[in-house]
Amino acid sequence: MAHYTGPLLTHDTGAALLDAARRGAASWQGSLDLGRSSDEAVLDADAWHWRGQRYPYPGKLKERTVYWWDGEEFAPVMRFSGSLIKLVPTEWGAPTFEIDGIKMLPTSKESPYEDARRKVALVEPHGKSVLDTCGGLGYFAACCLDAGVARIQSFEKNADVLWLRTLNPWSPDPDAPEHGGRLQLAHADVSEAIARIADASVDALLHDPPRFGIAGELYSRAFYDQLARVLRRGGRLFHYTGSPNKLTSGRDVPREVARRLEKAGFKAQLALDGVLATRC
Repeated sequence: MAHYTGPLLTHDTGAALLDAARRGAASWQGSLDLGRSSDEAVLDADAWHWRGQRYPYPGKLKERTVYWWDGEEFAPVMRFSGSLIKLVPTEWGAPTFEIDGIKMLPTSKESPYEDARRKVALVEPHGKSVLDTCGGLGYFAACCLDAGVARIQSFEKNADVLWLRTLNPWSPDPDAPEHGGRLQLAHADVSEAIARIADASVDALLHDPPRFGIAGELYSRAFYDQLARVLRRGGRLFHYTGSPNKLTSGRDVPREVARRLEKAGFKAQLALDGVLATRC
């Protein structure tokens, strides 16, 4: 799907734009792409202009919501098809997303993009072939591209998440010329698709599955055996687990994951909010 290139508004940017118009300003300077860049909008009494297009002033915008121009109005970047999936702005610029109100990326201490960069650095992707099992908004893939990855193969099961990616300027576009075809993004369930990946054909792995209660198969010994099969010896894996409360859950998920990975043929250790493992 082609990536959207129109304006994106939040509660704060919409309010700033309206305030400038009400004050009679001729223009407004700010970001209309969630902090990726700063640009100028030309203001008229009944409309504003940006990059050669005319837009009406928005009505009341909700907080924690991103809006895009759908051709008729500024509509929230959300879809409901079994689950409510929405793009959510952050103070850092790069947005997170939610599924049924559950935040899918950490944002409390830093940008989810910078969080992804620190995790990607653990597998040292420069010049490597990388498998990204659960693509989400594509921040792992974007950081791999920034780091000079040779090739990254990414899977995403949820069609609505793929739609969010086309509207999020922080998500990498596989067809963008600057990426040189290095990112291959597939709409597929990696738990099934991995069987079609050749033995020892990837140099590094990034595994960021939904929580265990949603996608337990992606924490299974059978799936970890598949990860071990496709990863060359000496290759690194970063497995995000988060930090579930052991007192309320009664489980130590990171250590459970590390033990299961070791049984599958990895040497594992806790790292950041997950597990870093090396294929033995």
